Amino acid sequence: MSAASTGDIGARGLRQASLPNWAVAATAIGATLLTLLLFAVTGFQGDADFLVVATLLVVVAVTAASWIVEGRRRAIDRIATNLTLVSLILTLLPLGYVIGYVVKRGHVRFGWGFLTGDASLGPSALGGGIGHAILGTLEQVLIATAFALPLGVLVAIFITEYGDNRMATAVRFLVDVMTGIPSIVAGLFVLAFWIIALNQGFSGFAASIALTIIELPIVVRTSEEMIRLVPMALREASYALGIPKWKTIIRVVLPAASTGITTGVMLAVARVIGETAPVLLVAGNNFFFNRNPFSGDQASLPVYIFQNAQSPSAFNVQRAWAAALTLILIVVVLYVAARLLTRRNQLAGR
Repeated sequence: MSAASTGDIGARGLRQASLPNWAVAATAIGATLLTLLLFAVTGFQGDADFLVVATLLVVVAVTAASWIVEGRRRAIDRIATNLTLVSLILTLLPLGYVIGYVVKRGHVRFGWGFLTGDASLGPSALGGGIGHAILGTLEQVLIATAFALPLGVLVAIFITEYGDNRMATAVRFLVDVMTGIPSIVAGLFVLAFWIIALNQGFSGFAASIALTIIELPIVVRTSEEMIRLVPMALREASYALGIPKWKTIIRVVLPAASTGITTGVMLAVARVIGETAPVLLVAGNNFFFNRNPFSGDQASLPVYIFQNAQSPSAFNVQRAWAAALTLILIVVVLYVAARLLTRRNQLAGR
């Protein structure tokens, strides 16, 4: 036997059989039909139960078929891949269900007049809108972010670049404590200090202070982690060229970590934009536009949703769902805008 023939035989021996895609699909369909049969002849019922049983049977059936055709190693690989995919789907299902339900209930009253009008005619007026609440939420969150973003990034830079081990540990511990503080405690602190002690009165700015307290630790921790991920080689290359440390941080470290920092800031914004208790405590509420966040009560979307959702009027409940849909859209728009801005800055710096 020639060497070429021996090599062909060895290659065929090492080549493993592969389960075709149609067989995987057929196995999954068969497992699903078996689940339908089980639910038809047994006492199982409910959509959630059907999804759980069908998913388990599909995973087991595909793994068994792979074990028979492809062998033990490929079967273990398939079951790990399938379990990962199932975990991803189970994670996304609640999010998709919540968003779909809000869209279903909120699109009834959603419209341009609803977005631009106010409730000055009264909370039950048919022509009322949420423009005043949108304005209040945007002003309060943007002011809070204007405070939390530079302070949080500066604290993160201190922890990662300048602080010694003991000081950095102490600051990190305080940030962790702030992260665990309930949001209503931040509102009570602003109420006691800013409104009662300093006699400043209810305002959107007071709500911004409370939101800053909630948002700051999130920005610090995410910025710290992103700055730590920047390779030390980039810093060393900058130092080797004689660039000072502060300029290296500004021109090298922060641009490299900008995408992650932006994501962290948007997570912080999404965390505070739906806060109700601290805003209700220090900003109050009204039914008309108040464009000055530093004077007078100011409405916000979370407070608007809270008050209309508990109303006995079905019309007000529908407006609460439409306001919730608007709040989700605002978060999406802000996140997409921030990511596009970060990408444009990265392309401009290349």
